[in-house]
Amino acid sequence: MRNRSILPLLLAALVVLALVALGGTGLLGQQTERTTPETGASRTATPGGAATSAAAKQSPPRRSANPSSLPEIREAALPAEGRRVLGLIREGGPFQYSQDDQVFGNFEQVLPVRNRGYYREYTVPTPGEPDRGARRIVAGDGGEKYYTSDHYATFKYIAEGS
Repeated sequence: MRNRSILPLLLAALVVLALVALGGTGLLGQQTERTTPETGASRTATPGGAATSAAAKQSPPRRSANPSSLPEIREAALPAEGRRVLGLIREGGPFQYSQDDQVFGNFEQVLPVRNRGYYREYTVPTPGEPDRGARRIVAGDGGEKYYTSDHYATFKYIAEGS
């Protein structure tokens, strides 16, 4: 008789363990949001355990604090080509140039110093330029993005969503 009273407790424990194993899914299957350490991208876990990128939902970007001492530029103040590239970064591409989405070394150390591989760079086309031009967006794994119009000599932190 005593073994039967333990069975419901064991089943309840298994359910709790299964929910914990799903990682981002909370009790009762509510959605929780977390940031992936690899990309800094926000991902939402669903009750089925599948994760979808926040960019895929097309929600406006959250404005985060400037993690640098660099001046800011509002997203709306970027050149049109920069806003287009910013949208492509949020969507994961495709990018126009083979050099895009490659590691940016930060050799000039204008950006906050991070481990190699933290930053990735993207070309912002310059109308009338025969090559890639000097404009770039550099994105950090923490989600922060910086704009340079002078090929890495100076940067501005991009205040997204503004």
